[in-house]
Amino acid sequence: MINREKLSKLENIIKEYGQMIIAFSGGVDSTFLLSFAYRVLGADNVAALSAVGPYFAADESAYAQAVCDRLGIAHKKMDVSYILPMIEDNPEDRCYYCKKELFGVLKQRADMVGSVLADGTNFDDLSDFRPGHRALAELGIASPLRDAGLTKAEIRTALGWIAEDDPLLGAALKLDDGMLIWEKPAFACLASRIPYGEKITVDKLTAIYKAEIYLRGLGFTQLRVRCHDTSKGDAPALLARIEMLPEEMGRIFDPELMAKVNEELKNIGFAFVTLDIGGYKMGSFNRENKVEANDRLFLTSIR
Repeated sequence: MINREKLSKLENIIKEYGQMIIAFSGGVDSTFLLSFAYRVLGADNVAALSAVGPYFAADESAYAQAVCDRLGIAHKKMDVSYILPMIEDNPEDRCYYCKKELFGVLKQRADMVGSVLADGTNFDDLSDFRPGHRALAELGIASPLRDAGLTKAEIRTALGWIAEDDPLLGAALKLDDGMLIWEKPAFACLASRIPYGEKITVDKLTAIYKAEIYLRGLGFTQLRVRCHDTSKGDAPALLARIEMLPEEMGRIFDPELMAKVNEELKNIGFAFVTLDIGGYKMGSFNRENKVEANDRLFLTSIR
């Protein structure tokens, strides 16, 4: 059901901006923000900035470019691969340092043209351990979806409504394979698949991305390939721990399919391939780490 009160609030927030630049990842939330701002302000008053690098999914970056091209929205990609050495040790507050650097660069661009920089943080994001929120607050990044109180489910519903109400816009939002963007499973930075304290490398990120693309190609939807480094000495040995929806697990227990998945993921670069029988869990590694008191206070303060 469409929450028109929240959408009205979002419309008023965006109208107050007048013009805006959106940190556009190509995911569901930023796609909704972009399309809604496009309806409210028009293409001339909306622009998009997209970060590209080894920890961002290449297909989402390509989708972001395609949507902007179809809608006539100015779009610039910024290579932020240089951030990887800053976060490669993967501390628990990795997201804070990454977001502080990334959005600091994006905000410089927005400030140059006197525009508001907004991201796609939604209200549900406040319930998870996300140190990156602190960085956004320190930089003064706008989060209109959060401020309007929109949840992930409401955003997906609203995207479907926009597409139905405006067929041309709806056509522009479709993925290349014909999937509807509002039905796309949730995604996250590829670095989130690596346990805190284990080194982040381009090889690991590449293996994770290839493995997830392969599994999605088999028809599995919401999943994660968690990468655990079991190396000893100089011999690399990465373990893939696959999380998927419990209702989809039955398929992978087919002996022929298990053999195919095992072979493919080993060809990709994993030494061991396992299935987490607990199923997919958002923020899996966050659940294994205590949320620090200052992060709890920060999350409470912005609710």
